Amino acid sequence: MRIELKRVDDDFRMEAKDADGHSVFMDAGEATGGHNQGVRPMQMLLMGLGGCSAIDILLILKKQKQAVTDFRIVIDGEREPGKEPSLWETVGLVFYFTGTVDKDKAQRAVDLSMKKYCSVSATLEKAGTRISYTVKVNEQ
Repeated sequence: MRIELKRVDDDFRMEAKDADGHSVFMDAGEATGGHNQGVRPMQMLLMGLGGCSAIDILLILKKQKQAVTDFRIVIDGEREPGKEPSLWETVGLVFYFTGTVDKDKAQRAVDLSMKKYCSVSATLEKAGTRISYTVKVNEQ
């Protein structure tokens, strides 16, 4: 796997491209001297966690013939205060499913992803992150 990262302005805005040409922009916040024109690298880790688990979960539920009509994840994280580097200390996820979805099957799919299949979850946990999650079916 290869990722190429290229600076696109005179400060900290970067464009990262994967081997297939997909792009993501990263930047620092204005307080650091950036222009707030991209995702922060540490936020990208949480986005990767959400994307990794979402793919696992939706694949599992599709095989189980669950009719997921809408799906979203809300992720909240807290970093270690006063440390350099400041790692993710805790991350909490709420998985929202809408459709004809059995709550037990949704819970099992999330458990399998978070505890067995999701490489991002495993990577964060090996770094000491405490990850918790909740499953909600047909709730706001």
